[in-house]
Amino acid sequence: MPNSEYLQIGGQAIIEGVMMRSPKHFSVGVRAPNGELVLQCEPLEKTWIGRQRWLKLPFLRGTWALLDALTLGYKALRFAGNIQLAPEYQLNEGESKGELDNTPIPPKHNETIGAIQVGMALVVGLLMGLFLFNYLPNFLAIQAKSAGVENPIQINFITEVLKVIFFLGYIYLISLMPDIKRLFQYHGAEHKAINTLEAGQELTLENCRKQTRLHPRCGTSFAIVVLIVSMILFTFMPKPEIESSRILTSIARFLVELPLLPLIAGISFEVIRFAGKMRSSKLINLLLWPGLMSQYLTTRVPDDSMIEVALAALRAVVEADAQAESGPDSGSGLAAAAAG
Repeated sequence: MPNSEYLQIGGQAIIEGVMMRSPKHFSVGVRAPNGELVLQCEPLEKTWIGRQRWLKLPFLRGTWALLDALTLGYKALRFAGNIQLAPEYQLNEGESKGELDNTPIPPKHNETIGAIQVGMALVVGLLMGLFLFNYLPNFLAIQAKSAGVENPIQINFITEVLKVIFFLGYIYLISLMPDIKRLFQYHGAEHKAINTLEAGQELTLENCRKQTRLHPRCGTSFAIVVLIVSMILFTFMPKPEIESSRILTSIARFLVELPLLPLIAGISFEVIRFAGKMRSSKLINLLLWPGLMSQYLTTRVPDDSMIEVALAALRAVVEADAQAESGPDSGSGLAAAAAG
């Protein structure tokens, strides 16, 4: 894989595992309850939306990338959840945890977690996010009028500060939960694996341990950039005010902001993309410092078993892409390639 394509490698921490994606494939590595590492690698499907070139233009491709990540994340979560619940991967009484198992698992018709369940969870999560990080800050900022704050710019600025506080506070609080802590450890493992690849080093456990758990193209950094861009744009943007009702005013302010979120996502995506290409620049690292520091909240130091999962998932997509480029007869299969 050419070095230029390393920037197209991304990942996501999931339930007891890691999802990795490359330009042509995506893989999911999951640590099953019995200790086995279950790995599945598939080609990326090009949807009708994905074939629209205009959606890949700068400042438009950010929204498409988010939708694409959400779709792959949905598939990965279903796969990971089903592995955790599948009877054949449970640790029975008197058994010890098994060794690494890189055998791809084909889709099953009797999946425990259905598409509707995962889809509903994602929709509920999205709605809760919009309420907590957009509507509620607007509603609370309007209450500042009771304290004599009348300047619209000041109220807008208070709104944006509240968004930052709510976001960081939410991340900190959920990080105290044991299951989320493990998720954040897998997040750290994902970063370490990708950093190993981008450093041009062999994808081994020893090399991966030495890498930082921070990464400039992380979704956490993206969220921080979104908050910064929102603060710059929304602080000085006129917003409606309904004198008769502060609730209606907060709803109106929320509805004005909502259509601009894709634009903000597009700008933030370009910033993160540029930062990934210029990660050796001290100036760029200084500008991205808030996002990198926030990753200390969303990542934890992983143990070796977690790093093995991330490395197996990363090897799978790298080798699958290499095999696709050199032809179908160049390898003995994705599972063997991933075993490295």
